[in-house]
Amino acid sequence: MAPTSPYAPVLSGFESAPAAPPIPPRQQTLDDLGTPLSEVTFVVVDLETTGTSPAGDAITEIGALRMRGGELLGRFETFVNPGVPIPPMITVLTGITEAMLLPAPRIGEVLPAFLEFARDSVIVGHNIRFDTGFLDAALLAHGYSRLSHRRVDTVALARRLIRDEVPNLRLGTLARHFRTAVEPVHRAYADAAATAEVLHALLERAAAFGVLGLDDLLALPTMRAHPSAAKLALTAKLPRLPGVYLFRDRGGRVLYVGKATNLRARVRSYFSTEDRRKVPQLLRETVRIEHRVCRGPFEAAVRELRLIQELEPRFNRQSKSWRRYSYLKLTNERFPRLVVSRVARADGASYLGPFRSSSAAHRAREAIEDAVPIRRCGTKIGRKAVLECGPPCVPAQLGVSSCPCRAQIGDESYTALAAVVRRGLQEEPAALCEPLEARMRRLAETERYEEAAATRDRLAALTQALQRQRAMDALRAAEQLVIDTDEGQLVLAYGRVVLDDLGAGAVEPPDLSVPPARAEADELMLVSRWIQQTRNVRCHDAVGVAATRLPAVASYLPLRDE
Repeated sequence: MAPTSPYAPVLSGFESAPAAPPIPPRQQTLDDLGTPLSEVTFVVVDLETTGTSPAGDAITEIGALRMRGGELLGRFETFVNPGVPIPPMITVLTGITEAMLLPAPRIGEVLPAFLEFARDSVIVGHNIRFDTGFLDAALLAHGYSRLSHRRVDTVALARRLIRDEVPNLRLGTLARHFRTAVEPVHRAYADAAATAEVLHALLERAAAFGVLGLDDLLALPTMRAHPSAAKLALTAKLPRLPGVYLFRDRGGRVLYVGKATNLRARVRSYFSTEDRRKVPQLLRETVRIEHRVCRGPFEAAVRELRLIQELEPRFNRQSKSWRRYSYLKLTNERFPRLVVSRVARADGASYLGPFRSSSAAHRAREAIEDAVPIRRCGTKIGRKAVLECGPPCVPAQLGVSSCPCRAQIGDESYTALAAVVRRGLQEEPAALCEPLEARMRRLAETERYEEAAATRDRLAALTQALQRQRAMDALRAAEQLVIDTDEGQLVLAYGRVVLDDLGAGAVEPPDLSVPPARAEADELMLVSRWIQQTRNVRCHDAVGVAATRLPAVASYLPLRDE
């Protein structure tokens, strides 16, 4: 655009379109953020104004440079008629007089050209909030949206990179420190040109911290303040792809395993946004960060789970919690009872689980005991033992359980009770859930709300466990499933994901009479949730049937620790 008068905006090296309607905000993509800094287009801007408040003051001059890879692509320079008198102090500071501004265009005439000049760029400024505050106010006043560009503040970068080398962070001080060719003189274009030189000097310093992409640069102001910021260089080779990462200590031991949809962004976040208590200690001990790229987030989640179970890293909470999983067991004895067990065996008993904690298993046990008056005492009774009459146990006296150990109920009657529990666990969940739901409603109707809430929580623990077991058993029943997904073709062998380091033949057929082991259960539930939540999943081939013929289990209020 050629200037039509000495006061028209000066744009060089850049083709602009005619005045256009307001430009809507542009959504930044992951590709935008991962762009190498050498390919990022920066627009370095500076304003002169009549004062310091965007609400009451106005722009008098705009200067900007459009740059990429250190090359000047274009310049933008114009006076702006503010429509108000120029304070004498501003004239003394900048040398701009009312006579200079009177023939200049109003801001409404300048904005379309500036927006076109700054299109698809990252806005840079020294104390950028000041400049964008005035620009946003002018844009809103003329029917435009606020600037949606990514922003870089050279003040924030200098504060993190060279604060100990300079007495202050003023533009003039930084320009002298870096010996810029242009000296800032409180005029828009000269100050923008000096800011551009300061920016490139700061980018050279930032490269030592692994700042190679736009996302790195945007995050640097917070990362550099981290006490372990010197280790940011460990992230320099991490790609912006899905995968798993491992933190290792000086002895090569794995400290932590994690997954990410963007390895580089996730690992670098430990130096800025992560506020978990153990993260500082983790970073202090880390001397090497390894990674493995995966086809997508699901494969990364599977690999993370297997690595945690195999290596049991010290800083992974899951490496400790999964060993606390428990099962609810209906014993295989003369008078079966419910017990919580750490392991599940092929001993003829009926199991439910695993639960994530013994407390969750005990809630499910209490739910079943509320539904069916099965015995609650731990007395062991031999199959040929002679039962002696006597006072029943306390739960039996309260009328909440039977007491076969004191001959208060016969073998056949008690066997029928145990059969109801077994049927509810294996094939007819309503046999246990319906009595509990009826009890919950009775308690609520009689305004015994605390007891009703406790019953509801027990019922939720039971139904969630039943739902999980149905989902796991359905996957374990199929010898092989080939699924087409957005991450490519996925093969499941008895519910376990077949990866390049785990062939299908390595997965042994499970004993379906016993619930999955603790290590197996997590992966089965991961696969089950992923299949349910992912839209673009199609079964390509199958050997066996991954389904259940059992009735659906009703859902109740979920528990947080489930």
